[in-house]
Amino acid sequence: MSTTATAAVLPATGQPFALQEVTLDDPRPDEVLVRIVAAGVCGTDMGVQAGHIPFPLPGVLGHEGAGVVEAVGSSVTTAAPGDKVLLTFTSCGTCPNCLAGHPAYCETFLPRNLVGGARPDGSSPVHGADGDLNAHFFAQSSFATYALAEERNVTVVSQDADLAVLAPLGCGVQTGAGAVFNVLRPTPGSSIAVLGAGAVGLSAVMAAALTGARRIIVADLVDSRLELARELGATHVVNSGETDLETALKDLTGGRGVEYAAETTGLARLLEAGIRALAPMGTIGVIGAPAAGTMAAFDVNFLLNGRGIVGITEGDSVPQLFLPALVELVLQGRMPLEKLIRHYPFDAINDATAAARSGEVLKAVLRVG
Repeated sequence: MSTTATAAVLPATGQPFALQEVTLDDPRPDEVLVRIVAAGVCGTDMGVQAGHIPFPLPGVLGHEGAGVVEAVGSSVTTAAPGDKVLLTFTSCGTCPNCLAGHPAYCETFLPRNLVGGARPDGSSPVHGADGDLNAHFFAQSSFATYALAEERNVTVVSQDADLAVLAPLGCGVQTGAGAVFNVLRPTPGSSIAVLGAGAVGLSAVMAAALTGARRIIVADLVDSRLELARELGATHVVNSGETDLETALKDLTGGRGVEYAAETTGLARLLEAGIRALAPMGTIGVIGAPAAGTMAAFDVNFLLNGRGIVGITEGDSVPQLFLPALVELVLQGRMPLEKLIRHYPFDAINDATAAARSGEVLKAVLRVG
C-alpha cells in the first residue's frame, strides 16, 4: 500500500518548482502520515533552490508543514488520526544534547534535516515516476498534499487552530521567538536590538514585546518593515542604510549599549556592529545563516568584560512544549502572526517563492489542502 500525492518537486538548482504526482510509503512504526493543509515558505527552502545548501536534487522541500493526521505507525503514541498537527525539525533523541533537552542541537541535525535527502537508513519515503526522489527534508518534505513525518517532529495542536496561520511556527517563528524566550531571556528594564525585520526578526520582536524589556530596537533597510515592527512592539526603529547602526544603538541606550541583540539576517557586517554595540555583560544571538565560510571580525578584548556571542538554531526549543505555547499566544491575539503572512494557492508556489525572495512578502504560506 502507498499514498498518492501531488508534490512540488525542485528538479535542479536554480530551477522553478514543478507539481508532480508522487507516491509515499505507508508509515513505518515511528512515522506519521499527514494531509498537508498549509506550508510556510522559508529562507532555507530558497537556500536549497539557490544552491547555498547542499540538499541533493531532484527533491521535495518544505519544512513548515501543518495538517491533519491520516495514519500513524504502530509505535506512535503522541498523535492519532484526525489530530491537527504542526511539523518542525527532527532529532535523534538519544545524543547528549537531545537527552539534555536541546534537540535543535542534535549531533545529527544536519543529515536528519538539511542535507540528507533520505531517512537515516538511506531510504526515501517519496517516489516519482522515475524512481526515488530526495525527500525527508526536515523529516517532512511538506511542499506536497501529503507528508510522511517522524513522531519526533510532529506536535498536536488544538482542533480550533487555524493551520493556515500557524504553519510558520514550525521553523521561522519558532526560531525568532525561541531566541528571545529560550536563549536571550531579556530581563525587566533591559534593552534588546533585533537586527533584521524579516519574518524571523519580527517574530523575535513579538516575543520581546511579551517580556519586561524596556527598549526594543529594530534595525532594517525597509521603512515599511520598520513601521510594522512598531505595530508589533518595537519601541525604537533604525534604518541601518541611513545611519550608522553601532552609533544609533549606543545613542538609544545612553551610550551604554544593548544588553541583548539578535542578528537575524546572516550579514557579517551587522553581526560585527551588533557585537560592538553590546553593553558590558551583553549577549548577541547569531540566528541568520550566511554561506559557509563567512567570517566576522571582532576585538577579543572587547568580550572580556562579560560580553557573549551565542549561536541559535530553531530557537533552542523542545517543539512539543514550545509550539503549543506559541499557538496559545497566537490564539489569544498576543502574537499577531497574521500580520506577517500572505497566502498563495499551492500551484502558485513559484510566485510565492519569488515574492519571498524579493522581500515583497514577509512570510508566504501555501494553502495546500
